[in-house]
Amino acid sequence: MTHLPDHNWPQMEPGWVWLCGAGPGDPGLLTLHALNALRQADVVIYDALVQEAILDWAPQAEHIYAGKRGGKPSTKQRDISLRLVDLSRAGKRVLRLKGGDPFVFGRGGEEAQTLVQHGVPIRIIPGISAGIGGLAYAGIPVTHRDVNQSVTFVTGHDQSGNTPGSLDWQAISKGSQVIVIYMGMKHIAQISAKLLEAGRPASEPVAVVTTATTQDQKVLESTLGTLVADIEAAGLEPPAIICVGRSVLMRQVLDWQSMAAGAVPRDLDPLGRGRPAESA
Repeated sequence: MTHLPDHNWPQMEPGWVWLCGAGPGDPGLLTLHALNALRQADVVIYDALVQEAILDWAPQAEHIYAGKRGGKPSTKQRDISLRLVDLSRAGKRVLRLKGGDPFVFGRGGEEAQTLVQHGVPIRIIPGISAGIGGLAYAGIPVTHRDVNQSVTFVTGHDQSGNTPGSLDWQAISKGSQVIVIYMGMKHIAQISAKLLEAGRPASEPVAVVTTATTQDQKVLESTLGTLVADIEAAGLEPPAIICVGRSVLMRQVLDWQSMAAGAVPRDLDPLGRGRPAESA
């Protein structure tokens, strides 16, 4: 691979830990800062959602798996954080590589806090979050001026693995036109029931995108009332991003991956407004 063009790229110094987002899956969605970090690291500690092809950009580094997946044996968060501290103190250039963005439901803030408390110097490299990039690969914009002026990102489980008790589903349902749910497959029956109880219509469009942006990506279009049965019938498994709201309808015209394969848009105006107006 050719070297990155000269751009005063930051140098990873011994003893530093860089917390870096690897994006939602497709290696092409890495940032150039992430690639620069991969080329310099002595050690890469990576999560379950980081693609193997991304690690190929760090052949000189030791690769340490530290993935956590719901319902499966996983490395404890405290052990991961303290290992980062130990590697830093050993003078290693450490890259902590996390799927999506490290500060979006990725516990990057907790790891960064532990490092700072132990006197370890850090650098934060944001990444494309699955709740934005993953939906974009499915042809679903999280915002569209004819659909929504708000979007809420929530997690489907808390530290205990249960549905977050701190979330006010009534307020979320009433206050946000589009809701994007991370890690919600395990508790989707409870979540959908809470949204229905809060007044969201059973006919509201919902999309489920699994293993987003990868070759194994699958997209299910459903409604809030039939979502649980449709997920079961489709046999979908996590990791998944779930989008609730009318922006899901935009997939009918913006499913660019299907268009690249030769399909035509299903509906040039899925919002039912008549002929689209010229852009302002």
